[in-house]
Amino acid sequence: MAIKIIDHGSKEYDQMIELRKSVLRKPLGLTYSKEDLERDKNDLLIGAFEEEDILACCILTRKKPETFQLRQMAVDQKMQRNGVGAAIMHFAENLAKDSGGKQVMMHARKTAIGFYEKLGYAASGDEFSEVGIPHVQMSKNLI
Repeated sequence: MAIKIIDHGSKEYDQMIELRKSVLRKPLGLTYSKEDLERDKNDLLIGAFEEEDILACCILTRKKPETFQLRQMAVDQKMQRNGVGAAIMHFAENLAKDSGGKQVMMHARKTAIGFYEKLGYAASGDEFSEVGIPHVQMSKNLI
């Protein structure tokens, strides 16, 4: 498995969009708008691949000089519970650190809280709704 930064508009980016759609949006009856995808241009796009096939992806958005937000974390259904999600998270955290980040935060789906807690993330604040489902803010200091 190779984990790498993906260029916006590339063949790998197209695969990333399809994975995000199938894992994150389609089950909720949602799609992406042109504006949603345009927003990705300024972010760090990360993908895990086995040869030409994308296995997982996520996005890092710089929110403050030392804080990154993890967004759009998706792991192919067939690859879940195989360590791929943890591997891409460690890559993202190291990338954030290398870019001057001291903290990663996210809006985690309630169903994924246990996964992120195992990686050292802690919930803060009250539950809220995003894309029509329960989420909680989580964060981890990278120091």
